[in-house]
Amino acid sequence: MSNRLLAFGSLLLGTARDVLPIVLVVAFFQLAVLQQPFPNLGQTLTGLVIVVIGLTLFLQGLEMALFPIGEFLAGALARKGSLVWLLLFSFGLGFGTTVAEPSLIAVGDEAARVMAEGGFIGSDPEAMNTYALALRYTVAVSVGLAIVTGVFRILKGWPLHWIMIGGYVVVQALTVVAPEEIIGIAYDSGGVTTSTVTVPLVTALGVGLATVIKGRNPAIDGFGLIAFASLSPMIFVLIFGMVF
Repeated sequence: MSNRLLAFGSLLLGTARDVLPIVLVVAFFQLAVLQQPFPNLGQTLTGLVIVVIGLTLFLQGLEMALFPIGEFLAGALARKGSLVWLLLFSFGLGFGTTVAEPSLIAVGDEAARVMAEGGFIGSDPEAMNTYALALRYTVAVSVGLAIVTGVFRILKGWPLHWIMIGGYVVVQALTVVAPEEIIGIAYDSGGVTTSTVTVPLVTALGVGLATVIKGRNPAIDGFGLIAFASLSPMIFVLIFGMVF
């Protein structure tokens, strides 16, 4: 128990150290540049403490649960030798984690509001919710298919850079013909999918898979799934904008 407390304390101090530069930058501009006191200083300090504790607990949870689960399931399915179940698990993992991604929910709601204000969709709550949900599920499906592609890459040993170059060529080609209003949303969708929920499990899947497959190097073949997860939403959302 004492070792666990020491490890948690060390992680807590490390998180506080990582957050400190952000605090110093904000404090410098608030006090030295704007020359104004912090509004609600007590509330700000309390929130800062909560942020540090929350990040520490989140990192501790990743180490205790998400990373081991992802690696174990990937390895077990690979050893089982069933390609269908492995691909279904990969798609389900990508789809499920993306639907639950808080940042994607926020972006979807904001995109619906902007589209409603621009007159592209109805301004009633039902139309906005439908648009936001359709956008979220489009991104989720794209990430699921991206993870499946990434798993195939690991199994077959395909070079990552050629696939990524081809994907970005497709993104640029679609950008030329897609409606201007959807381009920014599409590019942001690629970023929000690689956030707090998706990254740990997807990374663990790739590393775990590369660990148990003979001839694969986890450092070389195990990573790259996140790159697919950030690329495919841009393609799918650009198409979504053209169709919608």
